[in-house]
Amino acid sequence: MTTFEPEKIRNVGIISHSGAGKTSLAESMLYDSKTVNRRGTVEEGNTVMDFDPEEIKRTMSISTSIASCEWKGHKINILDTPGDQNFVPDTLLCMDVMDAALVIISAVSGIKVQTEKVWSWACDRKLARVIFINKMDNDRASYETTFGQINAVFKQKTLKFTLPIGSGPGFTGVVDLLHMKAYIYEKDGEGSFKEEEIPDNLLKWAEKERREVVESVAETDEELLGKYLENNTLEKDDLFKGLRKAVIAGDVVPVLCGSATQNIVIRKTLDTIINFFPSPLDVSARTGVDDKGVEVKVAPDPEGPAVAQVFKTIADPYAGKLSLFRVYSGSVSSDSNLYNISKGQKEHVGSLVSLQGKKQTQIEKATLGDIVAVAKLKSVMTGDTLADQKTKVVLNKTVVPVPVISYAVEAKSKADDEKITTSLRRLEEEDPTLRVEMDKQTNELIVSGMGQVHIEVTMHKLKEKFGLDVTIKPPRIAYKETIRGKAKGHGRLKKQSGGRGQFADCKIELEPTDNGAEFEFVNAIVGGAIPRQFIPGVEKGVKEVMSAGVLAGYNVTNCKVTLYDGQFHDVDSSELAFKIAASMAFKEAFMQCSPVLLEPVMEMEIVAPGECVGDVVSDLNKRRGRVLGVGAMGGQQRVKARVPMSEILSYAPDLRSITGGRGQFTMHFAAYEDVPPHLTQKIIDESKNSDSE
Repeated sequence: MTTFEPEKIRNVGIISHSGAGKTSLAESMLYDSKTVNRRGTVEEGNTVMDFDPEEIKRTMSISTSIASCEWKGHKINILDTPGDQNFVPDTLLCMDVMDAALVIISAVSGIKVQTEKVWSWACDRKLARVIFINKMDNDRASYETTFGQINAVFKQKTLKFTLPIGSGPGFTGVVDLLHMKAYIYEKDGEGSFKEEEIPDNLLKWAEKERREVVESVAETDEELLGKYLENNTLEKDDLFKGLRKAVIAGDVVPVLCGSATQNIVIRKTLDTIINFFPSPLDVSARTGVDDKGVEVKVAPDPEGPAVAQVFKTIADPYAGKLSLFRVYSGSVSSDSNLYNISKGQKEHVGSLVSLQGKKQTQIEKATLGDIVAVAKLKSVMTGDTLADQKTKVVLNKTVVPVPVISYAVEAKSKADDEKITTSLRRLEEEDPTLRVEMDKQTNELIVSGMGQVHIEVTMHKLKEKFGLDVTIKPPRIAYKETIRGKAKGHGRLKKQSGGRGQFADCKIELEPTDNGAEFEFVNAIVGGAIPRQFIPGVEKGVKEVMSAGVLAGYNVTNCKVTLYDGQFHDVDSSELAFKIAASMAFKEAFMQCSPVLLEPVMEMEIVAPGECVGDVVSDLNKRRGRVLGVGAMGGQQRVKARVPMSEILSYAPDLRSITGGRGQFTMHFAAYEDVPPHLTQKIIDESKNSDSE
């Protein structure tokens, strides 16, 4: 494969809501650039980008796929991103390597929730943007309605680059406003077209929109404005240079229209990418920190030291780990050595490969700005910085979104218990939005993700990639038990019926700790009532009961135990006997100390449209939540609240229903609080029933 200089590289993400036609557009781009000789379809499951079995089955992207194509002397790295709410966070993580975004909007369904979200992310990252109004061949397509919605929702200066000729089944081509020509496409899907003069019925509209393009570009630059005022127009070179500068700066957003499945306006889209999107040399320096923690900038210098960052990991049970990275300074060659600056370990870079979906092509060198992959790097994880030994900089990485739903996972076969944890860790490397952890209190393996479908897909991957069958269920809530009062307890063990028996007698006082400590043990024995060697047995007995629970089988916390008296037998007493007696004493005292159950309470931050806030707050109240405050956040409202964890295990789909998919939330553990008395007995009964099964 040809090595391209940085000024000839374009890194473009295709972003939108699921179903807008991102993968179909990418497929047509690969076909028209002669990267592939057959154009696949999402419905047939044979596209370059959607190659995962789950993607084929669900006919949607679940992870960002990458392919490159050559177009008129340029290399375009295409990132086809997921748009479903369960997987769109992967789009956010991959935006780090994009320099520009092609935003796809259906002329039928218009702007949907996830399109607004990814648009916002692209704006935050100052990505150059072009909008492609897709599905113009659909019989319900409406160009003007869609364009009006774009201006109303995005509130950005947009410029029409094309006007549709016809609509629905009558959509035959476009008027190109940059060249003031009409292009009529063949119906064979090959992307071929005939250049014609603009139809009379569209000429006035075209002239009006052309003036809008020229005037808008002139207004972005004083020199161009002077030329425009003098000549009442701009020469093509000045227009194109001004457009490129304005698009890269985000001052204007061009709008194209066409059909990805019918291969209409795809070549024009490729032209737009190479003419108006930035090269890696046009983008800002990357920010990081040096070995002293000082912020530094890594400029896009082709002659500088090698600096790259891994933005995605693909786990394969047979081939091992594939690390995808972008070069931000210098270049990286095959069969070379780099350092994982994030981990402080040396790494050998074997064969570099360029990706075409799942297909890999070996290359010798990755220049500045290029996106490539390498297999079997030992210490490297997503987000790590690779560089030469002298470069002591770790590039900043995007914060991974917090999971919103969790399940307990169990292997159907006990023989797979150990393998399931290892395999999930492999999938966690591949998917940073997945979280795998062992809950030490409930002893459950917990998998957390971005939604129900995200978890389901992960479980299918466990089976497909690692041959593991599992079951999932809502996680047990890690309740705790504690006391609010003070009492004494007496435990006496006496088994003396011939031969050596067992004898131990101990008296304790139980009360809450006054410093918030989980456990405090005080030995107040005087006069040798209990010999010193048996004291550890008393403490062990207490700790074992606290671990097992008294009320409902949950850990006991915040207890101070004072051992103040007891008896022993010279022959029959032992540490084990005192451990048993201590557990008896603790249980007796515990039930007299006004015991209560504690539940984990989460602090939540919900962001939703203003018109939905009333319903959000009402729903939180039904979940025993306490609203801490409501305030403006951009164009939306932010609600802060504390809600018991047991009430929000399935909050993600409920919030989507309440807000029409426009709400989002984050949460973290806040504190343990008393379970209301009317719920305590229900939890105790459920725990006993669970133990008896």
